[in-house]
Amino acid sequence: MREVAALAGVSLKTVSRVVNREVGVSPELVRKVERAAVQLDFRPNLTAANLRRSGQRTATIGLVLEDVSNPFFAAILRGVEEVAVQRGVAVFAASLGEDQNQEQQIVEALSSRRVDGLILAPTALEQGYLANEMRSGLAMAFVDRAPRGVDGDVIVTDNRGAAENAVRGLIELGHRHIAFIGGVAALPTAEDRYDGYLAAMIAARVKVLADYVIRDVRTVQQAESIVTALLQSPNPPTAIFTAQNLISMGAVRALRSLGVERFVAQIGYDDFELADVLSPGVTVVAQDPRRIGRLAAEALFARLADVARATATTVVPSELIKRGSGEIEPPR
Repeated sequence: MREVAALAGVSLKTVSRVVNREVGVSPELVRKVERAAVQLDFRPNLTAANLRRSGQRTATIGLVLEDVSNPFFAAILRGVEEVAVQRGVAVFAASLGEDQNQEQQIVEALSSRRVDGLILAPTALEQGYLANEMRSGLAMAFVDRAPRGVDGDVIVTDNRGAAENAVRGLIELGHRHIAFIGGVAALPTAEDRYDGYLAAMIAARVKVLADYVIRDVRTVQQAESIVTALLQSPNPPTAIFTAQNLISMGAVRALRSLGVERFVAQIGYDDFELADVLSPGVTVVAQDPRRIGRLAAEALFARLADVARATATTVVPSELIKRGSGEIEPPR
């Protein structure tokens, strides 16, 4: 559809409207799209939409996440599968790798394979492209982030509040030099956690130093390198808030390689394997991704049972697990 839109010089939404024979599209635009479709030998698969409209089911659902190898998203997958298997439904899972451009392609590919419903962790800037699919009967639920451009059932955590609470704890210990190491800034979850950090610092009238705020960190290795450089700078922080589990792992490596894990405080967002067996253990804001997955699957099946039911947002509580690293006081 993207190629047809480009050749016709129209938007992807216009192509979708023509393909689905929606009213209100000008004859000129219809002709442009049809000519482009013929040139590209484009044959839309309308089977899935027709099946959904007729009420036929395939006993399959799709799950689209950033990266199913990430412990957080892997746990969401397990939660979804637990509910689905009880209903005799198969789960088709796909990873986006935080590539905003892949989201629509993967969603459309799963839809064309006639899944009954779809659970999505949004990464694209907006999800308006889902409107036609949802009108045709595709049930949707969203995890980790709310969609933009469409309404739907959403299962999330209070990222901003949890981050603010964690950073407030560091401030109450006496820390005034607190670094923030965050993930992809364009993602709403990353923005919410950064906002929580800022809220705690501003409320306590603690100066936010530009050198202490580093965002768009994507890998363990990148986080390790950044934290190492930060701790070796002339004015190193006395505490670090790492706003994603892979970043937390990289920070742990940096702290331990420099031998300062007992002198620099760290609180991470999201739990990770072995965080509780390190010395000191890593204090974390622990979400409950397995529960998020279960609730998302239950919301999806409820939507399949009653497409007209009111949409709802469910906020799953997080927990600050104190293990030692987040309770280290600053030097006196």
